[in-house]
Amino acid sequence: MPTRRNLLLLAAGGAAAWCGALPALAADPFPSKPVTLMVPYPAGGLSDVIARLVNNPLSKALHQPVIVENLGGASGAIAAQKVLAAAPDGYNVFQGSPNELVLAPLVNPAIKIRSEDFRLVQIIGAAQIGFLARKDLPVNTVDEFLDYARKQAKAGKPVTYASVGPGSFYHLLGAHLSKVTGIEMTHVPYKGGAPATQDLLGGQVDIFLSPYGKQYAEFAQQGKLKVLAMLNTERRESSKQFPLIGESRQLKDFTFTIWTGYFVRKNTPEPIVQTLHKALSATLSDPGVVAGLEENSMLVAKPLPLSELDKTYADGIQQFRSIAKSVNLQPQ
Repeated sequence: MPTRRNLLLLAAGGAAAWCGALPALAADPFPSKPVTLMVPYPAGGLSDVIARLVNNPLSKALHQPVIVENLGGASGAIAAQKVLAAAPDGYNVFQGSPNELVLAPLVNPAIKIRSEDFRLVQIIGAAQIGFLARKDLPVNTVDEFLDYARKQAKAGKPVTYASVGPGSFYHLLGAHLSKVTGIEMTHVPYKGGAPATQDLLGGQVDIFLSPYGKQYAEFAQQGKLKVLAMLNTERRESSKQFPLIGESRQLKDFTFTIWTGYFVRKNTPEPIVQTLHKALSATLSDPGVVAGLEENSMLVAKPLPLSELDKTYADGIQQFRSIAKSVNLQPQ
């Protein structure tokens, strides 16, 4: 029979073994493995460029690899759905905007996501919007384009405008342009900015209201397309060679930009959100990120606290739903 002393020793040994097992049972601190940055468009477009500027500095801030995954389709909602279907553990971060999270579900009933199911962790910057036209379109200004588009519509040959997908922000811009001018135009959707630009260069589509990048200035200089105007409210250094939309006679108030940010599932634990927020905020001061964004004509964002980001996203949801309603956006 064991003595009382032996029983105490056995009990102490068991307690020690149990305590020693606790660290193994505890969850690993976030992040303990690679993080995926989900880009909702194919490689080659501005969204992909932004992600590949951010992933290395973000990797340094998180002390883990950050992998860029491109997944286009459904106006960016396929990538959003993949993030929403994953565990709310912070290892899948969506790079996007209200374009994918607010507008896409309104136009495609097959998209089963809710804007409110995501949380904005940080904004990286805002894109300028360029009014692009194919090189052989017989116009050189916005006013000339509108006069030409009216004649084409009356002749039963409406001009075409590209977008990155049905229900995308750029679809709405084209639809809004058609509505405010009273000119019939035909929507031609693509799976991303890169294929839309390719067809614009090839003369397969007439115009593209597109996020502006430095490549468009190069294409314009080479005579491969025309930049009729920028939809900015004021001239920016990176696009100062092009007129502002407000300088036209017929579209003075047609001014727009769109921001890009990083999202996780709404129910992601707060400590994980805080970690991602801190790391993403740090990337905004990285010289390479700042230079790269400015080189691509992006307006670099100022880091915002999470409370302000929550309000910004909530306001964005309402704003974009209002735009969709104003152009009578219908499920397709």
